Amino acid sequence: MFKFLKKPYPFNDDLKHNAKIIIFISIAVLIFLFIFRPYDLKPLANPENFYRIIALAVITFVSLSLNLLILPSLFPKLFISEKWNIGKEILWNLWLLFTITSGNLLYYSYIGLLEFDFALIFKIIIYSLIPISILITLNQNRMLRSNLKTAIDLNIKLQERKSSQEKMLFFESDYMKDNLSIKVSAFLFVRSANNYIEVFWLEDGKIQNQMVRSSLKKAEEILKDYKFIFKCHRSYIVNINHIEKISGNFQGYRLSINGLDFQIPVSQNYISKFKEIIQSN
Repeated sequence: MFKFLKKPYPFNDDLKHNAKIIIFISIAVLIFLFIFRPYDLKPLANPENFYRIIALAVITFVSLSLNLLILPSLFPKLFISEKWNIGKEILWNLWLLFTITSGNLLYYSYIGLLEFDFALIFKIIIYSLIPISILITLNQNRMLRSNLKTAIDLNIKLQERKSSQEKMLFFESDYMKDNLSIKVSAFLFVRSANNYIEVFWLEDGKIQNQMVRSSLKKAEEILKDYKFIFKCHRSYIVNINHIEKISGNFQGYRLSINGLDFQIPVSQNYISKFKEIIQSN
């Protein structure tokens, strides 16, 4: 039992996400009270009952804000995600339930509809213990399955990317003696040079280049299957994995590659596609 309670469980310490949860739950409580109107809140036409509904929603909002935003900010060492577990999550949810229930009962006691009763709060928490524990366990199993599946998918993609980096590029020349074969991972960029293309690649940490009697269109066909290789200009095709820095001017962008004494242009026609590729890789 104790071993189960010590199983890791992620604590959500994203304050922006928690703020959205607080707003969503508070609105949901407000809608629920307006529709079902429990606890002698009928008829709604009575202004007092209207204000009571608003008050209960406000109590929920304040309680959740205190617990999900203020406490984690004041005592961050108590809410370290790496040290969080199922047992802590169960206690935390019971505490949330206790604060909201206590707030509601205190309000009802204040307006004279109910007497504040710790026994009632205790019963609510005891009755809630089993369903809360079951829901947390089911959620933990769901997250575990989801994370395992995601990890498998990411590993497959990682291996595919590694294998694609090890493939060879073959630039065939109109003259047999100018043929060039290099690894995809070593390829830097290619640029057109009249009836030739000039291929640049990395070898033993140094930039090498060779003229090949061919066209940029043929080179583009050879490189089309690699998403990280992009035609950024009518005269250039570049491997974005080797870009060190991106700078901009009124003509567009300029790409810097470590060890290269000039910059590669990105023309206006290719800017939107270039941004998309950079963000997706």
